[in-house]
Amino acid sequence: MVLLAEPAQKRLTIQVGEIAADTTTIRSLDWDRDRFDIEFGLQNGTTYNSFLIRGEQTALVDTSHEKFRQLYLDTLKGLIDPTQINYLIISHTEPDHSGLVKDVLQLAPDITVVGSKVAIQFLEDLVHHPFQRLIVKNGDKLDLGKGHVLEFVNAPNLHWPDTIFSYDAGTQVMFTCDAFGMHYCSDSTYDENLAEIEADFRFYYDCLMGPNARSVLSALKRMEQLGEVREIATGHGPLLRYNVAELVERYRRWSQAQAKAEASVVVFYVSDYGYSDRLSQALAKGITKTGVGVEMMDLKSAEPQEVQELVNRAAGIAIAMPPVSSKSANAAVSTVLAAAKSNQLIGLFESYGGDDDPIDPLLRQFRELGLKEAFNAIRIKEIPTEAIYQLCEEAGTDMGQLLTRDRGIKQRKSLDSDLDKALGRISGGLYIITAQKGDSKSAMLASWISQASFKPLGLTIAVAKDRAIESLMQVGDRFVLNILEEGNYQKLMKHFLKRFPPGADRFEGVKTQSASNGSPILTDALAYLECHVVSRMELSDHWVVYATVDTGRVSKADALTAVHHRKVGNYY
Repeated sequence: MVLLAEPAQKRLTIQVGEIAADTTTIRSLDWDRDRFDIEFGLQNGTTYNSFLIRGEQTALVDTSHEKFRQLYLDTLKGLIDPTQINYLIISHTEPDHSGLVKDVLQLAPDITVVGSKVAIQFLEDLVHHPFQRLIVKNGDKLDLGKGHVLEFVNAPNLHWPDTIFSYDAGTQVMFTCDAFGMHYCSDSTYDENLAEIEADFRFYYDCLMGPNARSVLSALKRMEQLGEVREIATGHGPLLRYNVAELVERYRRWSQAQAKAEASVVVFYVSDYGYSDRLSQALAKGITKTGVGVEMMDLKSAEPQEVQELVNRAAGIAIAMPPVSSKSANAAVSTVLAAAKSNQLIGLFESYGGDDDPIDPLLRQFRELGLKEAFNAIRIKEIPTEAIYQLCEEAGTDMGQLLTRDRGIKQRKSLDSDLDKALGRISGGLYIITAQKGDSKSAMLASWISQASFKPLGLTIAVAKDRAIESLMQVGDRFVLNILEEGNYQKLMKHFLKRFPPGADRFEGVKTQSASNGSPILTDALAYLECHVVSRMELSDHWVVYATVDTGRVSKADALTAVHHRKVGNYY
């Protein structure tokens, strides 16, 4: 193992190691990165993984982020003369994996770039000069010699439309780029400690892969046609060697649950324009939190028949505004309009790409067709911040809740009346959970809370999956539990029971002060506890969050906690 590092304060390092016969990983370790494209909060940094396969011919699989330019290129040149690399395989063209493609082409101008048709088209816009290319599709093979025969697997929308996997039959290593990855930075090359990484693995799936569940299942089906996969060489985080079967099965199980959703929304975006893809991912994450399925489609690469089929089976449509100058994207929008039905929901949002189609004319056309707006059109006038991504996620949640409202009412009526009344006799206190992370903040009235441990002091909270605050209660996040006072809670309860529109300030008009962990403390609460999330357990419609308590204070020593008495057990 070789370790090269820039000065320690930058916390960017390179890790090099052999992962299989003739196969080397170059892992760019970004220890201190706490955001990924702003909307993706990170607790443990991230990595950008690249790979060298040396048969009789040599292939480089992906590159790295441009922030690693000198470190990565020096490391690559220390391993091989770049002019001896025959192929550069592009799993997909998102900048964190292709940020140094142009540099590699300058060092090795005769290299052949291998990728999907869409990836090659994207690279032409990125590189701006001719290069040798080999367009591959599902089932195509590339023989590097010495037993290294690469077979390519189409994996569109995981999570860009141009994604491919590469399977080396000689080593039984599958190179998957984003799929099966996680944002987790450590010295461990592999997944030896599953308990340590599984929360990050799930969070990554929920943010990037869950909104593309049908595409995940399609890719898994194609993988089954290959030989045994002993190792998954991911684009982010540790490589999978010790828990391959378990983690692949989790992807399958989670994606099957999403794909079985009774209702779905199709989200249209433009992958290489402005902030379209990132905003779309935030919106899609909000939708999936409600149990509604999502299918995502890039307007630039969409085939008319596929667009029509997606719209026909969707209960809702969301569109990130495409650039005026893109004929293909605007043609796809016209196909959406032609296929849309009056009983569908519609949501439009700007991409902040500098050339957005105007929202109002398109919105007017959908209204004339009878579609109902799921949320107010999102107009973005500055580079998206954490608050904007939160707005998009909450808009997606509102859209999903509109589509599941009737189902929720039906479920609440389905309990046996005696059981319903008996369960309703379980009472709890009244609390308000508040959390803030960067520019994002939220709050929730809660009663399903209980102390869970003495050493350390800990408690559990049941949080519905579609609550906005759920995104701020991941493992490692911090929050405040505000305890309400008996006889003096009505004003706060009434305020936080309101249905807030997406992006609204839930604390407007409420007296607060900042806790040491950065979350708001409600000044009128009886007591507060500062907590941080240690673990989460998934249930059908809730997450049970276990958190330890760091500090706390009581404002009135003789006052009592407000109690919430219910009459039925099928609602709060």
